[in-house]
Amino acid sequence: MLILNNTHSQLPTFLLTGIPGLRAAQVWISIPFCLLYVIALSGNSMILLVIIREQSLHEPMYYFLSMLSITDLSLSLCTLSTTLGVLWFEAREINLNACIAQMFFLHGFTFMESGVLLAMAFDRFVAICDPLRYTTILTNARIAQIGTIVLIRSVAIMLPVVLFVKRLSFCSSLVLSHSYCYHVDVIQLSCTDNRINSVLGLFAIFSTTGFDCPCILLSYVLIIRSVLSIASSDERQKAFNTCISHISAVAIFYIPLISLSLVRRYGHSAPAFVHTIMANVFLLIPPVLNPIIYSVKTKQIRKAIIKVLNQKQNQL
Repeated sequence: MLILNNTHSQLPTFLLTGIPGLRAAQVWISIPFCLLYVIALSGNSMILLVIIREQSLHEPMYYFLSMLSITDLSLSLCTLSTTLGVLWFEAREINLNACIAQMFFLHGFTFMESGVLLAMAFDRFVAICDPLRYTTILTNARIAQIGTIVLIRSVAIMLPVVLFVKRLSFCSSLVLSHSYCYHVDVIQLSCTDNRINSVLGLFAIFSTTGFDCPCILLSYVLIIRSVLSIASSDERQKAFNTCISHISAVAIFYIPLISLSLVRRYGHSAPAFVHTIMANVFLLIPPVLNPIIYSVKTKQIRKAIIKVLNQKQNQL
């Protein structure tokens, strides 16, 4: 058996996978994927544009929303070239260094999105439970600090993960099961002991999404308790309405993530293309739906988008 050790000059080359069993239909399947990428890129770019241009949106809630949009844009761009390259041009080859780079950014931005959602939950908690101190707690400097911490945490967690992948040796069978480089997928192809890689991968998950999700749930328990203590039903309704967009963003991030994990663990009888399509859709659901949700549910964002579009139309 040929063993490729990446410490030598010859780097392993992996083969990405499109849609197993549906190779003849991949060009047609790529059309909805392409549309989803267009929606994700244009929607998040529009959210960023209106937040930058509109002075009225220069508030903590919208600063965190801009962080979410940047993360969603980056997450979409991470897999755009390889996914569409495989579906359109059968461009399946990717060398180890490129694979590790994609893995770093893909998982890093996923963990960043989880951190931004936690920061947004904290924003809603302060706004509802301690509104008088909202502007003094969430100053511009503190928001910048929170964003920096989210970024540093993702980088610090992902660096050892990808560095230990670099140390692995790989056998001659180098076919990945996705159209992008996924950590578990890559280390399973190793001929050498990958236990430390598995441990690092689990640590990365539990220290990011595994920590963030319970904290978000706890924040909403406290928010609900605070809202229910409000005497006026109109005020309660208004308070809940400010959380709907964020609750939706949390749901469309964590539910596909949990569902994908369950399918990988228990759905062995499902066809291979089901796993692949689910894995690709999971990465696209949050970037596609987040701008739509915030545009529909947040009146200030909706008005700002209409204003920008009207200005563009008048210029034409």
